[in-house]
Amino acid sequence: LKDLGLDDVRVTKVIAGSPRLFGRSLENHLKPTVQWLKDLGLDDARVDKVIAVFPQLFGYSLEHNLKPKIQMLREQGFAGKQIIRILSGLPAFLGCSAKRVAHRIKVMAARDALTDKSLGTVMRLTDAQFAARFE
Repeated sequence: LKDLGLDDVRVTKVIAGSPRLFGRSLENHLKPTVQWLKDLGLDDARVDKVIAVFPQLFGYSLEHNLKPKIQMLREQGFAGKQIIRILSGLPAFLGCSAKRVAHRIKVMAARDALTDKSLGTVMRLTDAQFAARFE
């Protein structure tokens, strides 16, 4: 993890938050995930924050879980800086189920209220809170 640019404090937090990392290949899984975040436009400080806040992201498949969520955002017109704001503001977005993300995007888009800020806000709500406010 230090090879990925994390300091000792962050490495400790990441391992404590996701001990399954010991079973992951640095070359085949961890580095590609970090590179993918950088390719999305996150700078080193934001990548560091995302990893520190949500180390579980290393447990998700890039191809089957992470990339499809970003594709959903792009299909709704979100681009570079907006995606960066969503991931920086709510790293756990990457851990939300695709079904939950798609539903909330659909509801917010139907209300013409879908923005990077509103999406970050509604993704923090429980299903019951979301339903009470928007359905």
